[in-house]
Amino acid sequence: MFKRFSVNDSVLDQTDFAKDEVQYNLIYRISEYEDAVKIKSDDEKLIFTQSAGHNPWLWISQEIDLEQRRELIQKLVEYVKDQEFPGVSAEPETAQLFAESFCEFHEQLFHTYMMLEAYHCLVVKKSANVGGYLRLATEEYSTTIAGFMAGFSEDAFGRPVQPVTMLPMAKEAASSGRLYLWIDDDIPVSMANIAHQTSRHARINDVYTPRTHRKKGYASAIVAELCSQLLHEEVTPMLYADAKNRDSNKVYQSIGFVEAGRIADIKFDLRP
Repeated sequence: MFKRFSVNDSVLDQTDFAKDEVQYNLIYRISEYEDAVKIKSDDEKLIFTQSAGHNPWLWISQEIDLEQRRELIQKLVEYVKDQEFPGVSAEPETAQLFAESFCEFHEQLFHTYMMLEAYHCLVVKKSANVGGYLRLATEEYSTTIAGFMAGFSEDAFGRPVQPVTMLPMAKEAASSGRLYLWIDDDIPVSMANIAHQTSRHARINDVYTPRTHRKKGYASAIVAELCSQLLHEEVTPMLYADAKNRDSNKVYQSIGFVEAGRIADIKFDLRP
């Protein structure tokens, strides 16, 4: 019924998954890890992948109706019942079904932590009224990048972070060839990162502008210019956004990003 698959398995190239590849783009990255959990059904209508310490991602083909989906998930839960997971990420109904079945078996509770909106951009809309230009990050900007990373972490997770603790990560990012800065008057005012790239899509993340530079269009400008660059390379930009964050969703939509499906991030509660 189920079997393990390896890196570069053809299951990720099949037509059914291609229909949902923007919504489930992160599965490509997870599947690249040698030590990741990588499970597929024999008919390749289901993919279940997990990198250590993170939610597994569960994809089921759109061709599977609700009752079949429910039965398939119950069989999957039986297959992975001895493993522990912090939660599950999937299309909302699929995530709910897996959480109900898995948590019933383990006598746990669960809650929806976040709803992610997947976006892709086919046509870029640039603003002509924003000063500055796109620049690939270099190590000379490591201290600034560390500050941006600390600010991003605090905004995203609500926990203050000292920039100095982010410096090693900032230096690595600055030399990765994937992190970009928006420069205005010789000052870095915003950043964006290409987290992962396949032959068809590039996933953008870590979009951040410090508070002192907000409301000037810098975030829109850096993402738009990065999207334009990727589209010129015949790669479609995509990203995930917190569906509750109206400001960031408006920014992405104004650039030309269109919705490509939601992912529910469900967390399993610890047993009492």
